[in-house]
Amino acid sequence: MKVVAINGSPHKNGNTAFAIETVANELRANGIEVEVLHIGKDTIRGCTACGGCGRNKNEKCVLPGDHVNEYIQKMKEADGIILGSPTYYSALAGTMKSFLDRAFYVAGSNGNLFRHKVGVSVVAVRRSGGIPTFQQLSQYLNYSEMIIPTSNYWNVIHGAAPGEAQQDEEGVQIMRILGRNMAWALKLVENGKGSVDEPQAEHKIFTNFIR
Repeated sequence: MKVVAINGSPHKNGNTAFAIETVANELRANGIEVEVLHIGKDTIRGCTACGGCGRNKNEKCVLPGDHVNEYIQKMKEADGIILGSPTYYSALAGTMKSFLDRAFYVAGSNGNLFRHKVGVSVVAVRRSGGIPTFQQLSQYLNYSEMIIPTSNYWNVIHGAAPGEAQQDEEGVQIMRILGRNMAWALKLVENGKGSVDEPQAEHKIFTNFIR
């Protein structure tokens, strides 16, 4: 089994990376491969709502010049996905939002590519705003019908300078438990294949309030 982690921080080895690695270490201890994609340093345009990915049905965003389409395929092929972001003004990092908007729009417009994958979100924050960021990340998982393991508290770890998050003992425990629960969920899904029928997908109903 394999999990792809998306690091939305501009700092490759900051507190967001530490949170991801704490989860990833528990997965690796359970024999699950983890690949970390560091997108926070990249220049990624936001979704323009052109609808091209839905019309073309080729699992690609039409905007050129970045790694979004490559990473969509990595996420599609993975059994699980970790979303990680720092907190900026009580919200997820801008580059991360641009990436997620495009990746999940493509996935949803091409047959819900991430449906029933196991997904978790982790957040690093200096002081406040971690919960709104965690909720924002989790919306992508919810909308995609993903399986979402939990920890013993919200998945937020505290620290400002790189390395400070290691001093947040509760935060470290949260990430460690999250990793174990994610590994367990991945094994449940894997072992259930062929013996437990998967719910049939339904065509999405769209209701507009202005007619």
